[in-house]
Amino acid sequence: MSRADSEALDAPDRLVGRDLDTLADERGLSPRTVSSYRADLTRLAGHLANEGAAWRDVDSELLVRHMGSLKASGLAPASVRRALVAARGFFEFLVEVGERRDNPSGNLLPPKVGRKLPRVLTESQVAALLAAPDLSTPLGRRDKAMIELLYATGLRVSELVGLTLSQLRLDAGFLLAFGKGRKERVVPVGDEAARWVEDYLGQVRPALVKGRHGVVFVSRLGRGMTRQGFWKILRGHGVTAGVARLSPHVVRHSFATHLLEHGADLRAVQMIYDTHHPRSEESC
Repeated sequence: MSRADSEALDAPDRLVGRDLDTLADERGLSPRTVSSYRADLTRLAGHLANEGAAWRDVDSELLVRHMGSLKASGLAPASVRRALVAARGFFEFLVEVGERRDNPSGNLLPPKVGRKLPRVLTESQVAALLAAPDLSTPLGRRDKAMIELLYATGLRVSELVGLTLSQLRLDAGFLLAFGKGRKERVVPVGDEAARWVEDYLGQVRPALVKGRHGVVFVSRLGRGMTRQGFWKILRGHGVTAGVARLSPHVVRHSFATHLLEHGADLRAVQMIYDTHHPRSEESC
């Protein structure tokens, strides 16, 4: 075995181990992450051995070939990206301990990782969700109003729970929403959603509100509804409706998708949805 082969095979036991110990101690990486990085660096060490190269001999071209071989082997882009992160951190460590003068991975760009599109509910699932709240109870009628309004308008959850009485124009069929950067937009509200919100405002909210405040949707204690509180409520009704892992954004995205499927104008949906990319994931 050549000196280069010997050094490449020795590195996972010595230098890689030192690097990962440092990462675990200083950055608090989980054992699973450390194990993944170890596997990535061991794979790289094997590639170096095949090319007869030592860690100190690695250049950017060799790393590009290695990343290409990982991609060609069928490794997912996210895993190739992690392998580059592991290599970049390791070579930075080698520079710090004096084993190298430079980091050959510094100018390499990681592969793009496509963002997963959010789920879309079927219209029958939406119908089941809207029917899930118990209308014989005040809180069930509140939940019904919130879910109807969420699906009818595509509001972000922060916009929904932050909605104030002064933003409602239900008699005119719309409400005012304040999105990112406090940008105001006019959002149409359908008759069915408006009817349930008016029912809640007239029959439920007065008994719940404690003190004077203008927040539309309140908790059972009379305080403004929180994002976390509504998320829990929605997920509970999702279980009743047979829809697992339900989130406000799934409902929001379903709103936009169903409008487009029924022939709505794309630009109009973008304006209501408050984005130029209605099929992209965004925070709720």
